[in-house]
Amino acid sequence: MVFTVGGIKGGSGKTTIATNLTVLLSKQGFDVLLVDADEQETSTDFTTWREENLQGEIGYTAIKLSGESVRSQILKLIPKYDHIVIDTGGRDTTSQRAAMTVSDVYLVPFNPRSFDLWTLNKVEKLVQEIRAVKANPLTAFAFLNRADPKGSDNNDAAELLKDSEVFTYLPTALVNRKAYSNAASQGLGVVELEVKDSKAIAEITTLFDSFKELISSEIE
Repeated sequence: MVFTVGGIKGGSGKTTIATNLTVLLSKQGFDVLLVDADEQETSTDFTTWREENLQGEIGYTAIKLSGESVRSQILKLIPKYDHIVIDTGGRDTTSQRAAMTVSDVYLVPFNPRSFDLWTLNKVEKLVQEIRAVKANPLTAFAFLNRADPKGSDNNDAAELLKDSEVFTYLPTALVNRKAYSNAASQGLGVVELEVKDSKAIAEITTLFDSFKELISSEIE
């Protein structure tokens, strides 16, 4: 499958989602391609750190693409990989739209903050525009990332996302934990940290398992 991690608000943690998904899929034995379609190239930096820490044995293939070439090149690469994960920037760009046109799944993390949630209507419109011109279905999932350990903001944000008629809401929130940044700084997924954070591992695996189950049920 082709997964695009996107949105139109910077700082929502898209690269964290994209890289951890790539690592989990590769550890399950899949041949995975990670595509950095973000002009900030954070996924590329992640892969560079990973190559240094793991002596080049990163477990997946990584490339950089931008603009319309995201669509044209991905179409050529789909038959060569089990899964493709595309990391896009926090804006409505040509790269993100091109990625969405060739994707099966669109994953959008939201921080439980007003500025982030105010973009929901715009992202919904983006998904609807892509679906209108896309031959194959595009399943869109929304979830909370960098959530608070406690407090009402999470609940308020969750209720807003649940009401969306465009996105399927995933109820597993990723809490703002040091484990994610510690792992990223080493080019690792949270499941690979030497000092394990059981809560972070449970969150990320439950989140990905939940949307895989939903996708499977839709296919059946």
